[in-house]
Amino acid sequence: SFARKHDHENFLCTLLLAGSARDAALAVRAFNIEVARVADVTSELNTARGRMTFWEHAVDDIFRGSVPHHPVTLELARTLKDYTLTKRNLQRLVKARHDHLNTTGFETLGKMEEYAEETVSPIYYVILEAMGLKNVQCDHAASHLGKSQGLATLMRAVPHNTATRRQLLLPHDLLLKHSVVQESVLRGTTTKGLKDVLFEIASAAKLHLDKTRSLVNNVPKEARTVFLPAVAVDCFLEQLRHVDFDIFDPKLRERNRSLGWKLFWNKLRSRY
Repeated sequence: SFARKHDHENFLCTLLLAGSARDAALAVRAFNIEVARVADVTSELNTARGRMTFWEHAVDDIFRGSVPHHPVTLELARTLKDYTLTKRNLQRLVKARHDHLNTTGFETLGKMEEYAEETVSPIYYVILEAMGLKNVQCDHAASHLGKSQGLATLMRAVPHNTATRRQLLLPHDLLLKHSVVQESVLRGTTTKGLKDVLFEIASAAKLHLDKTRSLVNNVPKEARTVFLPAVAVDCFLEQLRHVDFDIFDPKLRERNRSLGWKLFWNKLRSRY
């Protein structure tokens, strides 16, 4: 229910995984949600850092067998009893967000892509590990999907971040290139310059998505459901294009009621 509430699209994708992968996916996604929400539940930097430190220590404790009494850590510990997982992948999810707490954006689109990968791709590495799949092509696809999904997530978060945190987490080089005045965006104003910035980011996300899909025939059939979130990313990028890259358009906040069917259809076809 936690993942369903806070990460609905990925939750739908997770339901279509095989039992073993589904349990691990639910555990790691719940962990990721907790870490991602740290910046939202507190505006005080030291408090946020303290909570990130808790999760960093929690990962160490789980792998030592000393599990903190928290629903998410307990679920992760149960997952570790059944599957051999790499601690570093969970550590990466925390470290990337911890390092990003006191930043005001990204210097370049490349830096934004790096952050996107570090906060998303490790989730897929964990799920693939739980399935016993050690495959270079799977990892390659997971890397590109992480970048694509991470960029999409950062774009979708613009209205929330500007309204509640007064932050515009978009690449500074693109904002400068397209003469975007940050204060106007913080007021919720859409400009041609902002649309151009979103177009460039969306184009990068689409390139990574296309690369993920181009690898489908190199990914074992039993692993392809892991990459179903690519369908949700594609739907969002199409929606963004239809509203002419106006990230403040209310249509982008509406739940995609056809997503479930699209995911199921792609699973039946062993595609993503």
